[in-house]
Amino acid sequence: MAGIYGLAFLAAGVVAGIGLSGGVLPGLTAGSASGVHIQPQLPRPIGPGTAGRGPAGSGSQGSAGGGSTSQVLNPQAVAAKVDPAVVDINTVLTSAGGRSGAAAGTGMLVTSSGEVLTNNHVIQGATSIRVTVPSQSRTYTATVMGEDPTADVALLKLQSASGLSTVGLADSSTVSVGQQVVAIGNALGQGGTPTATQGAITALNQSITVTDDNGQDRQLSGLLESDASISPGDSGGPLVNASGQVLGMITAGSVQGRGQQASTDGYAVPTNTAVSVIHQIESGNASSTVIIGVPGYLGVFVQNLDASSSARLGVSSGVLVTDVVPGSAAAKARLGPDAVITAIDGTAVNSVDALGQALHGHKPGQQVRVDWTDRQGSHSQSVTLDSGPPA
Repeated sequence: MAGIYGLAFLAAGVVAGIGLSGGVLPGLTAGSASGVHIQPQLPRPIGPGTAGRGPAGSGSQGSAGGGSTSQVLNPQAVAAKVDPAVVDINTVLTSAGGRSGAAAGTGMLVTSSGEVLTNNHVIQGATSIRVTVPSQSRTYTATVMGEDPTADVALLKLQSASGLSTVGLADSSTVSVGQQVVAIGNALGQGGTPTATQGAITALNQSITVTDDNGQDRQLSGLLESDASISPGDSGGPLVNASGQVLGMITAGSVQGRGQQASTDGYAVPTNTAVSVIHQIESGNASSTVIIGVPGYLGVFVQNLDASSSARLGVSSGVLVTDVVPGSAAAKARLGPDAVITAIDGTAVNSVDALGQALHGHKPGQQVRVDWTDRQGSHSQSVTLDSGPPA
């Protein structure tokens, strides 16, 4: 079975033994805006490991339309129209143990003042975000305006930016199977002029399930599928039509075996989905899925409580803490590994997602009451949240 992976690129050699990973170091976890870390969390890019996908045939296949794949199309000429607004995103990720690594992805400028659209998994857990505009040979510090982890969409803001080129966004509801496309991105995190590959839309409205090494699933739906070759580092890059208008944002690729890096079975978040999230972030309207700005940070690494841990710890429900960030709100409350968080502000939490939702609405400096159980008994304590990395 093909494995499906996110397409962020983790620079090898930053931490001993690391390989390709979707913003997550082996043995580390991606950060959460709420201070929750799923261990491990996000779909990895093409590289060693296995992952699952949704039922075969999910979504619409349709018949070829909107153009023939045999038509002559020059991907470099199309990319030249888009390249000035395509950026390289480089992040630093740090684990609870203090180890750090560098990850890379792609983004698209959507405003001349420096708003950048990218995948959530490109910036997830980042303690530092730097964005380079290759067409200007200039690098900016970026902050997260908001994100929707469920749609794998994030919006960044470049500091002190103005007069930048922007991408043209097409109505993705008009996309048809067989339509020619060009995939553009920061392949393998090499930076510089973006790579461009040609292909066609092969299916619409696709649903995929990405399974991490811990057996936890993350689902994305409503995706475009294409056969344009994509590589790690292309995450967040544009999938464009023959006119250079963006139809979707490159998000994941499917591979057949270990060691394969390029994929000709890729998935993209449709432009209309991304634009909807952008508008919600710009309006400042947080929701159960959309996080605005810098959220509060608890500082725990967690995973869903499985039967083995439940029996070992004598707790029937909750979320298992596997590690705590030194100096964080959780550490100050003496919440440690093997604790099971059972409630936030009196509301029971039975999964990592539920814990994240319970914390996402709180900002740094706000207090929440955390209930947990460990080998010393049951505890309930108010903690003041810190400022943390993106979810």
